[in-house]
Amino acid sequence: MKESLDHVVLHFSKDSLLLLNICLAIIMFGVALELKFQSFKLLFKTPKPILIGLLAQLLLLPGLTYLLVVITQPSPSMALGMMLVAACPGGNVSNFYSSLSNANVALSVSLTAITSLVSFIVTPLSFTFWAGLYNPTANILEQVRLDLGEVIVTVIIILVIPLIAGMTFRKKYPLTTQKIYKPIKKLSIVLFGGFVIFALKANFEYFLDYIFNILFIVLAHNLIALATGYSSARLGRLSEKNCRSITIETGIQNSGLALVIIFEYFNGLGGMALIAAWWGVWHLISGAVISWIWSRKPVQDEGLSTS
Repeated sequence: MKESLDHVVLHFSKDSLLLLNICLAIIMFGVALELKFQSFKLLFKTPKPILIGLLAQLLLLPGLTYLLVVITQPSPSMALGMMLVAACPGGNVSNFYSSLSNANVALSVSLTAITSLVSFIVTPLSFTFWAGLYNPTANILEQVRLDLGEVIVTVIIILVIPLIAGMTFRKKYPLTTQKIYKPIKKLSIVLFGGFVIFALKANFEYFLDYIFNILFIVLAHNLIALATGYSSARLGRLSEKNCRSITIETGIQNSGLALVIIFEYFNGLGGMALIAAWWGVWHLISGAVISWIWSRKPVQDEGLSTS
């Protein structure tokens, strides 16, 4: 009889966690190399796509995740993993997928940057709020006694500081930035993919034992995320390019940040870690499929237009 996921602890050394932190910092630095400080001025001129994107990702997705948990009632540790992933900012690969999808890349990069900049407050508060509403997950939080201050500092170090550093580097060294930002982006994606695979490989026996526990719940969760992004943008009467960007931004979450929090503060709790790790694999697959479909359906370039 296999052990409950709520009692499984995945193995991940301190050195591996440090390398994952460095990898995430490199990813955010690479994202920032595509973003200008002036871009934020443009956003104030056409705020509607940004506001709808933030609404879908920061409010609707966590709320719908909570409803999915209540309806499906997965194990408490799995539910906690789902809530944490939903509370994380957009993943860096979303910008790459937006480019392939003939979407609004400027909107995608801006949403990734904004959600990452506010993540040091939004991620821990959103996570603890929704997890606290559901008794099984609230009980785990009570046992762990999560220190929000420590989580905030962790997110600032691995997301916010590298993002600001990248934007500053681009402003001071524009020519160098043009030469290095593509290699850094490719390197960061390879590094992150390698770490997700490494995390699964180091705990492969658990992954095989519980794959059917997490497979369909992550599939359903990701579909809800993608549908939330697209329907929100459509209801907001945004252009097709903006709809595609918001769909991808909402469906591609920074599961790497989730893994850092899980291994740093939840001691690699099985259900949480497997949900986050499989999200890191699955959203790459779903994003690639959507990008391939949309790449065959080009649309007119509309910038940050709301029409």
